[in-house]
Amino acid sequence: MKNNEGFTLIELMIVVAIIGILASVALPAYKDYTIRSQVTEGMSLASAAKSAIAETYINRAVVPLDRAGAGMSAAATDTSGQYVLSVDVVAGEIVVTFGVNANPEIVNNTLVLTAYESADGSLAWQCSSASSGPLPNGVALGGPTQGTLPSRYAPTECRA
Repeated sequence: MKNNEGFTLIELMIVVAIIGILASVALPAYKDYTIRSQVTEGMSLASAAKSAIAETYINRAVVPLDRAGAGMSAAATDTSGQYVLSVDVVAGEIVVTFGVNANPEIVNNTLVLTAYESADGSLAWQCSSASSGPLPNGVALGGPTQGTLPSRYAPTECRA
């Protein structure tokens, strides 16, 4: 009697097919994950501008129109990172622009943070991507300008 060891060809083909199916699902999900992590860098860098604008608003009761008015350096590229080209303040809004090191799907796209005064008089922020909804209840202190970042890559608070 012959003793066969190992896998048959059909068993190996089934394993390869299963691995192929898993890879076809995992690769796009991983791509989205890496792009979202690049966008997170932009949100992190924008926090310094948020603080500067909030401080100016508290002291002067008006949002600054540019970076210099917020007490930051005048050049928007002074606030940059590996994936973020610049963080600018335009008409009281924070505009995060993604640079050439970012994924090609988000290069030169923008994410915009608009300051608004909420009903209780405090300063809050509304983030906008390509298909964001209207501002929540409150008075917009700048813009509102629409960002160009595809909403599927935007943080949850920036999606419609």
